[in-house]
Amino acid sequence: MQAASRTVVALLLSTIMSVTDETLPQQPDVQEGIEYWNNQPANYDGVLGGFGTGSLPRVDALGSRRFLQYMMPELCTVPSAVRPLEPRAIDRRIRAVDVGAGVGRVTSDVLLHLVHDVVLVEPVESFIGEAFRRGSASASENPLPDGQPTRWKGIKEKTKSVTFIRGTLQTFDPSNPGKGTHIVGRVGYVSPEDDLDSKFDVIWCQWCLGHLNDQDLGAFFRRCRKALRDPENSIIMVKENLCTDMEDGGPKTIFDESDSSLTRSDMAWKKAFTDAGLELLDERLQRGFPEGLYDVKMYALR
Repeated sequence: MQAASRTVVALLLSTIMSVTDETLPQQPDVQEGIEYWNNQPANYDGVLGGFGTGSLPRVDALGSRRFLQYMMPELCTVPSAVRPLEPRAIDRRIRAVDVGAGVGRVTSDVLLHLVHDVVLVEPVESFIGEAFRRGSASASENPLPDGQPTRWKGIKEKTKSVTFIRGTLQTFDPSNPGKGTHIVGRVGYVSPEDDLDSKFDVIWCQWCLGHLNDQDLGAFFRRCRKALRDPENSIIMVKENLCTDMEDGGPKTIFDESDSSLTRSDMAWKKAFTDAGLELLDERLQRGFPEGLYDVKMYALR
């Protein structure tokens, strides 16, 4: 679930619980989180806390695309500063999974510009329904009532595909996407073979991991690591809000009662990566967001 609303927006610290070593941290509740998002509009504004019609969606998408291409320059389709002079030949369809995907914003604005096939995972029924509606409209280019972009790259031409799955991150296994989930449908390219259980080149996690407690987060990361197609080139991308670290530089976590989620500090994220056995390859702060929001950082992991 794309938890940007209430996690992108900087909340007043007086209304949320600050977790220190001396306090017992409140933990996310799956159903409470889903209930919160069930009451938000199924559109860009709803998943982005009212920032869906401003500059934030485009700035965010461009920052994500640039970082992903920097980490995997073979995905560059046009000459650029990061594209190799002699790009490595890609002899397979590049696959990505977009977890906690909301209405499909990252899938349409980031991933479909760079990869061939996306598995979109979202637990909120109204969000996954809207994502499927947008993907289906892209296949025919029928306009949508709210004026949001309809054309998802490569779907009408059937050169690219999106498979839609409803399920929670607590149970989702990228190595076996159909287990314990509901497959809503698929648009675009149809593989001659069943490719649902194929491994992934990119696993994208953005504004959703705050709905996992530390134990579930570690288990999720370990499942993701096993689902990477190429242990030397495939990548896990995490893009999340940051609260500040403790005064002594230690990890810090803030609980938000409104949507039952956690905001972690930079050191808290890095501790979670280390605990899950992941290697931090690179990190980058997202620039260009409106003032007053949490810092947002991108981490590349393997």
